[in-house]
Amino acid sequence: MKQVLHRQTHSKPPFETVTPACGIICGLFIFANKYIKVKKILVAVIAIVLFACNSTRTFKKAEDAQDAGREFIRASLDGDQEKAEFYLWQDSTNRVLMHKWEVDYRRLDESTKSQYKSADILVINFNPVNDSTATYTFSNSYKKDTTTIKIVRINGEWLVDLKEILNSKDSMRPDEIFVPKDSTNIK
Repeated sequence: MKQVLHRQTHSKPPFETVTPACGIICGLFIFANKYIKVKKILVAVIAIVLFACNSTRTFKKAEDAQDAGREFIRASLDGDQEKAEFYLWQDSTNRVLMHKWEVDYRRLDESTKSQYKSADILVINFNPVNDSTATYTFSNSYKKDTTTIKIVRINGEWLVDLKEILNSKDSMRPDEIFVPKDSTNIK
């Protein structure tokens, strides 16, 4: 039986992320639609403002395995979960590991987060295993812990598979994926 994998995107439907200012503008639109005769101009202005209020982010598809690994690691160090998830293979194990990372990252104090954001990625080894799999072993300049991730090509897209962390003896424990718990820095 052939398994079909679908890439989940994280783009939100229009107007799902509406700021309070956009909500007020929507209210004005409804009022204007009923009571103001200059509807066409007002509708055009409100439509432009609402389009500008939609705060969805887009990310560039990884060109190769190394690009996917680098983008994922940088997003992880920066605490940018949305971007990290874009480069993550969306299976149940990876989602659990990513959620654990997010919870641990939120617990860090601002000074530690800042150190991770300013840290350089130190590539220890990049190994293309075959035409659809590679491993990326790295550490960062803030914490010298070594981690290995696997990057896989699925439906023509290079994505990070975190399960390599669970399989590697030399990697950090699953509860220390990219941002190790440091009891002196957790609030």
